[in-house]
Amino acid sequence: MREVVTAARRVVVKVGSSSLTTAAGGLDEQRVDALVDVLGGLATSGHEVVLVSSGAIAAGLAPLRLRRRPRDLATQQAAASVGQGLLIGRYATGFARHGLTVGQVLLTVDDVTRRAHYRNAYRTLRKLLDLGALPIVNENDTVATEEIRFGDNDRLAALVAALVHADLLVLLSDVDALYTGSPSDPASEKISNVTDESDLSEIRISAPGKSGVGTGGMVTKVEAARIATGFGIPVVLTSAPLAKPALAGEEIGTLFQAAKTRPAARLFWLAHATAPRGRLHLDPGAVTAVVARRKSLLPAGITAVDGSFAAGDPVDLVDGDGAPVARGLVNYDAVELPPLLGRSTPELAAELGPGYEREVVHRDDLVLL
Repeated sequence: MREVVTAARRVVVKVGSSSLTTAAGGLDEQRVDALVDVLGGLATSGHEVVLVSSGAIAAGLAPLRLRRRPRDLATQQAAASVGQGLLIGRYATGFARHGLTVGQVLLTVDDVTRRAHYRNAYRTLRKLLDLGALPIVNENDTVATEEIRFGDNDRLAALVAALVHADLLVLLSDVDALYTGSPSDPASEKISNVTDESDLSEIRISAPGKSGVGTGGMVTKVEAARIATGFGIPVVLTSAPLAKPALAGEEIGTLFQAAKTRPAARLFWLAHATAPRGRLHLDPGAVTAVVARRKSLLPAGITAVDGSFAAGDPVDLVDGDGAPVARGLVNYDAVELPPLLGRSTPELAAELGPGYEREVVHRDDLVLL
């Protein structure tokens, strides 16, 4: 038995569209009810459960007589508008059989990338759990645009797991485990445990499955596992029909071992839950100061600025090849920086005033990538 699973009290479970819907679109009621019965049993046995559920767009296809998942954003949003109501309605009815009330939480990228929104999302989820409700989280597909989408719910699930300080993240899909290659290839071998990055070095990770109703694939699930385990949360990857034995601690699917130390929540948020609004190009000396010596970034070490950002926004710090080496919260607007580049802070303070002696990015607001 997997002790990290059986010892988990707060569990985040993510289920993909292909595990809830038919290939033609529309909810598969038997699949939904089977998942509800597993999670309902878990929640009524003393566990706190948060469900991150895909399926809104897929559920809306059949009612709107759409033959396949639409590619244009407007039709996706229309399908999500119809499907989200059907999805949450089915969950509400199903969990009611177990005496459980569900709460719908629809999030956009801003809700977990902007610090104030991040705190608000935490308070909502925490209060729902305190009140004995079961939160059901999904991306708000009806209003999300291409520029502000998660793109899949695997990353969202990892961020939600970190947000609520979960003890376990379970990723359910149409594949029973992580394999060294395509699961349909007889030469592929199942991987039961991933202890560190080296265990993934020889793996050929697949793209989205054949169902055509989801957006994720094994790539997004492995990346979600990296995010969650980096925050000290173990991850189990398996298929939806195997959810019950997996949650009971049986050696089902793939277990990603958690990192031994959990980073500060603020730095984790900065590294994984933010999207950079611009880039600061560093000279070699500044790269060494930031990466090796963990120093603050000063104007003297910056050679160029890209993007449109305001003070307080996240920006990537990149080396001479344009590769990101760190991310931080910038203390200047983008339009303020060009005249300051390459100049020392004492020089700037003498010419422009003491307000310009501050760092461009303080070391306490920096995380290495």
